[in-house]
Order: sequence, then C-alpha cells, then structure tokens
Amino acid sequence: MPTTLKSTTKAGVAGKSSAGTYVRFSDKLTGSINDISRIIEQHKGMIDSIQEIALELTSSIGSLHTLTVKYARIANQILDVLLPILKNLPVVPRNVMQLLTNLEAVTQRINDNEKSTLKTITDVQAGLRTGDVSRIKGHAGQLQSVTRTLTAILPK
Repeated sequence: MPTTLKSTTKAGVAGKSSAGTYVRFSDKLTGSINDISRIIEQHKGMIDSIQEIALELTSSIGSLHTLTVKYARIANQILDVLLPILKNLPVVPRNVMQLLTNLEAVTQRINDNEKSTLKTITDVQAGLRTGDVSRIKGHAGQLQSVTRTLTAILPK
C-alpha cells in the first residue's frame, strides 16, 4: 500500500511527483541544522566551560611536565656519576643498586620523551585556544600515547 508523504516543515513546500506528495531533503536538512544551532546555543556555557577547563588542564600538565623534566635531568646527572662508583663498592647492597638503576631508567625515559610530550601539550593547547577542532582531534592519539608512556614509567 503506497504511502503519501507530507511536508512537515512549511505548508506548500512539499514537492509533487507521480507518486504523490513528498518531503524535500532540503527542508529536512534545514530543520536539522536549526535544531543543532538551538542545541549549541542552549549548551554554549557548558561548551565554553569545558574549553576553559581543558586549557587550564593542559597548562597544569605543561607545568608538571616542566617540573618533572627539570628534576629528572638533575637526578639523571647525579646517577650517571654515582652508579659507576657504587657498582665497584662491595658495601652497597644489591637491592639499593637495583633501586638506583631503576631510578636512572625512569629518569632517562622522562628525558627521552620530553620533546614529544611538550609538542603534544603545546599543540593541544594551541588548538584549544584557536578553536581548531581538527588540530585537537589530531592529537588525541598522541595524548593517549603520552598517557601510556607516563603510566608505564610509574612504579607498580
């Protein structure tokens, strides 16, 4: 049984064909676009707040990263000098040597990932500041990679 479609947006805008009245795609799309605009306008405050929070979070992460790298470099420099000396001393317990060796590996990984982590943080922050959604999306995978790297460094 054939169904006759009617326009749901404006009277007299429906198209006509040999099959009957139908709803124009353009009318449907216009209605959808108007709905999207209305929803965005209703949630504008929340969207802007999320952006501001994201900016503050990336700023905080950037500061933590700078602090971590600074102290990782210092610790790594100290360990580079101490480890060769301590390895030759029989009075240093094995577990202490293992702890210091592990600490050196952690600080080295932090230092090795400094540039890529800083680039990701800077790029995400720039995308948030300029409203460049494609730039932010492009770094989602990199942020996940940074998170995995940091998680792998954390002691268990």
